[in-house]
Amino acid sequence: MYKIKLLNNIKSSALETLDSAKYEASKEEENPNAIIVRSAKLHDEEFNPELLCIARAGAGYNNIPVDRCADNGIIVFNTPGANSEAVKELALCAMLLTTRDILGGLDWIKTAASEGGDIPARVEKEKARFTGPELMGKTLGVIGLGAIGAKLAQASGALGMTVYGYDPYLSDESARKLSPDIILADDLDTIYKNADFISLHLPYRESTHHIINKESIAKMKKGVRVINLARAELVCDDDILEALASGDVSHYATDFPNVKTAGAPGVIAIPHLGASTPESEEKCVSMACSEIVEYIENGNIVNSVNMPNAYAPRSGGPRICVIHDNAPEMTSKITDAVSSLGVNIDNTVCACIEGRIKSYMVMDVDASPDGIEDSIGKIDGVTKVRVIV
Repeated sequence: MYKIKLLNNIKSSALETLDSAKYEASKEEENPNAIIVRSAKLHDEEFNPELLCIARAGAGYNNIPVDRCADNGIIVFNTPGANSEAVKELALCAMLLTTRDILGGLDWIKTAASEGGDIPARVEKEKARFTGPELMGKTLGVIGLGAIGAKLAQASGALGMTVYGYDPYLSDESARKLSPDIILADDLDTIYKNADFISLHLPYRESTHHIINKESIAKMKKGVRVINLARAELVCDDDILEALASGDVSHYATDFPNVKTAGAPGVIAIPHLGASTPESEEKCVSMACSEIVEYIENGNIVNSVNMPNAYAPRSGGPRICVIHDNAPEMTSKITDAVSSLGVNIDNTVCACIEGRIKSYMVMDVDASPDGIEDSIGKIDGVTKVRVIV
């Protein structure tokens, strides 16, 4: 029986698809083989030796110590694209909220209702205070054309907006799926120069820390509206607040309010609702379950953020899965160890990514004699060995 620990409030019919004869999922598991997590911070957690993988039910994974997990042979998955529809819709909403003072109008109506009087007449007199421009004819710059950014670009183009997109990692295949009306920018400066709205849809890493700052804002059109539903750390709070005060930025919509931005003039502070739809939560957990089952039962890695992805159909016999250092001659040392036990290797998949500290190897063999895990595990540089029968 494999045990899956659920962190945060994970309620999903997707959990019911797990084979009850093989899997038990609950919040109380003390020595789990897998973890499904949303936003709980795991950087200070000690992981039990039986833990094979962690699945983040969402796209971001900065709440998980991915490098430490790799060092310990723990695969970390995310669920890219599962929440893309929900975040795309919220981004469209955020653009509307930053251009028309809908929130101010709603607050005024509540006040007017409490005061009484001829509300329809007061509405006609006061409504001009809350007007704002349309989206049609404006220019949107989308930074990051992954699952969410690509959908936002397509939807915004359908609304009559001119759309620029920037993504240095965009594959040719993904580019072909985009509408030909979307203008692919060669650099960020092109986005900054042309966009009336800028929406961020890129992961947070060292290279993207405070990508929106005083210097980048200076390159933008005066009165630009900035949307950040991706990660709080992409935007420098002090610089965006200064730009709001000067009018260089008209409005800033963020899904990550904090003590500086919550309530600040010009800030539309959303309480982290990006993926908060029942459909999104269901799809995220469903994908997480599929990733866990595929890895535990078949050794296949799909959507890992700390290991290379590797997939191969089972040949019918035992499968040996090895996580090892990304170093020369490791493959030959492992295959020699298997062959020395008189085992025939039917199929081999070796996966590595330049810059990653660990590589992954899958071997389908005709037998799994006693001691094969120990034989491979003794090789210097091998982190974890599993035999799946």
